[in-house]
Amino acid sequence: MATGSSFHSGGSGSRNGPSFASPSSSSSGVPGQAQPMAVVWEWQDDLGFWRPYTGQVSSYIEQCLQQQRGAGPNSSSSSICLAQVDPSLSAYIIDIPNLKQFRQDTGKMRAVRRSLFPQSSALGSGVLWEWANDEGGWTAYEIRTSIMLENSYQARQATADLSPHGYNYIVDLTALQQVNKATSYRRHVRRQGSVPYPLASGSVIHSGPACSCHQCLSNSSAAGPMLGRSRHSFTAGQANRPSLQTQHGRLPGTSSSSAYSPYPRRPLSMGNLLWNGPWSTPTSVAHSSGPPQAFGHHSNGLSIPTVPLHMNGSSSVNSALAAPAQKPEEVIKKYMEEVPGVPDEDCIICMERLSCPSGYEVPAECSQSLQPNTVGKLTKCGHTFHMLCMLAMYNNGTKDGSLQCPSCKTIYGEKTGTQPKGKMEIYSIPQSLPGHPDCGTIQIIYNIPPGIQGPEHPNPGQPYTCRGFPRFCFLPDNDKGRKVLELLKVAWTRRLIFTVGTSSTTGEPDTVIWNEIHHKTEMMSNVSGHGYPDPNYLDNVLSELASQGVTEDCLK
Repeated sequence: MATGSSFHSGGSGSRNGPSFASPSSSSSGVPGQAQPMAVVWEWQDDLGFWRPYTGQVSSYIEQCLQQQRGAGPNSSSSSICLAQVDPSLSAYIIDIPNLKQFRQDTGKMRAVRRSLFPQSSALGSGVLWEWANDEGGWTAYEIRTSIMLENSYQARQATADLSPHGYNYIVDLTALQQVNKATSYRRHVRRQGSVPYPLASGSVIHSGPACSCHQCLSNSSAAGPMLGRSRHSFTAGQANRPSLQTQHGRLPGTSSSSAYSPYPRRPLSMGNLLWNGPWSTPTSVAHSSGPPQAFGHHSNGLSIPTVPLHMNGSSSVNSALAAPAQKPEEVIKKYMEEVPGVPDEDCIICMERLSCPSGYEVPAECSQSLQPNTVGKLTKCGHTFHMLCMLAMYNNGTKDGSLQCPSCKTIYGEKTGTQPKGKMEIYSIPQSLPGHPDCGTIQIIYNIPPGIQGPEHPNPGQPYTCRGFPRFCFLPDNDKGRKVLELLKVAWTRRLIFTVGTSSTTGEPDTVIWNEIHHKTEMMSNVSGHGYPDPNYLDNVLSELASQGVTEDCLK
């Protein structure tokens, strides 16, 4: 059986255990009158199987939809936070316009749908059947399989054969085990009780581009066809197993009234920051003509207002890597000046007294101007070191033509990092972040594929992994948030946001990790501690950017 995420838990049932009574009337009994239908909300797993939410969660989603309909067409709420109904689902949001489930801490998105089943079925009493997965949790059977198991259970059958549904399994309803007919491997199953699934209200969910089907054209609204990308988004349970419906790309937004979408709109300005080869500036960025544009408000709500996008000219990464490499000795002499009188203190690099020779030897390629006893001071901050020690420190870094004082962290030149090639995208979301009620949200999506380490990485020639990509990050769409965005674009171009190293959370070596510039990866909650509200975050990240040499001066 295919494994899947386990959302739900509850009391298990057995043949002698608790029963879950159905509503007193499962059918109207009136000739010609339609049978009442129960609503089941489902999410699609990685293999294309549709897994049901519990009756409690489905009822909550329906209740929220009714409230949104009652609020009228101008309602700005189109997302549903599942934390309100089930704390174990606090990381999940249902994006109604796009019919997506969005996990805030990982950015994972899955399709969701609204299905109808006869209210007289097992679902009318809120019963679900689940099987024990390999991760130690429980995965719900597909609805049609769960209904068959419950019908067999109520009929007091000893077993239920799942082959009519395409599975080579038999479920032992007495021992509560699923048996593989080919291998005899057994898994535990359980019968779960929940709140009965709600009755259908008869409304169809529409979103996206205008639909011209008969159902929409006959709608009583004077405004014309309803908007609907997934215009027939709920149907009765299907007999055939659905195929995996992979979504590629992003659908454009429709109007300013379509509020929060974690699967949001087209990129605002940074879609060209795609590094898919040697580090160089994309042509559309490096050679764009005309003055930088300032994007203001638009009727479709897609642009970040009043953000000047300075995209002309070559990027700093391109300049740093394409320019003729400076000799390390020249870099040291550029930012340090020799001092005739040696201070009576230690060199904090080699921990020897400055009056003593450096603990490092003179490199073979170095001229005779730098000797073990040569002491110099940095021109800005004035801190003193053995110049040979500074040379050794420089040679052990990225050798990008910049220096950083090991004492006060003052940066000389333009610091660049070792971030692997990847892509940075920026989107606008009209919904507000907790703690920032007066503005929308900026979403940043970073995507870095696995690759081979270069000479600047810990193990050149060895592969590196990329766990958790794409990574979704969020900023408030206010003045300070937009300033942080502009500086993050500079940091991305300078390869400073990520690096290759050992993960502090998993201990995995040779993997892409954050590089000391913190990002908020949750939008509507703070489950991981990397979410909102956080009143000090913007100031903190500005300080972290400054420590990497990325300041407002870079935007001038």
